[in-house]
Amino acid sequence: MLTSRSPPASPEVKPRIAGHRIRVQDVAIWHEEMRMAAAEIAKEYDLSLADVHAALAYYHDHRQEIDKDIADADAFVEAMKQRYPSRVS
Repeated sequence: MLTSRSPPASPEVKPRIAGHRIRVQDVAIWHEEMRMAAAEIAKEYDLSLADVHAALAYYHDHRQEIDKDIADADAFVEAMKQRYPSRVS
């Protein structure tokens, strides 16, 4: 079961799996980019298979918005890497 995005006025609140701090976008990345099966995600993160499928269903229903959130987060990380380069070589 997913939690809602309340409060709606807060864009930094992302949809999550109820009772967990795992975001829908995390499940989407694990499944779509890391090619993890739903059962593998459930086992690895102590979720029910129903929770994983609910997160994936939500992702597919809101794909454009969640993909934009993922791209924005990636762009932020890259900007920080450019602004604050690693001192470790």
